[in-house]
Parts: sequence; C-alpha cells; structure tokens
Amino acid sequence: MTSASSLKAIRLTHHYIGVFFAPTILFFAITGSLQMFGLHEPSRGGSYVPPAILVHLSQLHKKGTLYLPPRKAAPSAPAKADAPKPDVPKPPAPTPTSPAPNPLPMKVFFAATALALVISTLTGLFMSWKYARRKASVVGVLLAGIACPLLLLLV
Repeated sequence: MTSASSLKAIRLTHHYIGVFFAPTILFFAITGSLQMFGLHEPSRGGSYVPPAILVHLSQLHKKGTLYLPPRKAAPSAPAKADAPKPDVPKPPAPTPTSPAPNPLPMKVFFAATALALVISTLTGLFMSWKYARRKASVVGVLLAGIACPLLLLLV
C-alpha cells in the first residue's frame, strides 16, 4: 500500500467507526451529565422523584441493563436488652476539619465537556452525511450503530 492509499483507508475506517459509535457516544454523554447532577436519584428529604425513564437510562449507563435490582429491605433496629450494658469507652471527640471543596465548578466543567462531546458528535455526523459519496452506506452504518445496542439489550 502506498502512503496515500493507507491514509485513505485510515480515514474511511475512522469515518465509519465514528458513524457507528455516534449514537452510543451521544447516549453516554447525555446520561452521564444527567447522573452527574443526580437527576436519576430521588432527593434525600426532598420531594423530587426522578422520571422512570431517567432511572432506567441511568441503570443502563452504569450497569449495562435496563432492569433495576430489587431494593434491599432496610435493616431492622436491634431490640434493646433490659440488662445494663458494660461501660464502653466513648469515641474521641471529632476534630474540626477543613470544609469540603465545592464540587459545582467541576460539575459545570464536566457538563460543558459533555455538551462539547454532543456537539462534536452531531457535527461529525453532519459532515459524514454531507461529504459522503455513498450516503446510503452512512445511513446504514448509523442505523446499525443504533440497532446493535438495542439488539444486545434483548440478549
């Protein structure tokens, strides 16, 4: 192979791999950013209840399955004995610690990264369609990239 034909083969391989995995990249970028802000979990002591679709998509993102495991029952409180307990040494008093760093700036940066990944992927799909000589092959590979994970969910 000459260097020109090698470069063309590499470019076409990159092109079709990108088109095939674009739906999965979009899925992980979007669901990951939703998870980062905790939109898939009910708020503690609050009234927020996440939509079921977010819970299932989060489960697919984290565990590779749509099915949620059954919740474990909360452990029951041990019954108090009437007998007095022997003296147990008290734990040491907590020492003052520095305040925890604010995670919001990092979350905003990662959300911007996810948004950039979504935009980059969508523009890549647009360019692959716009400049393709064989548009049917681009559509076929894109549809295969959508169908393959859906079929694997059924297995």
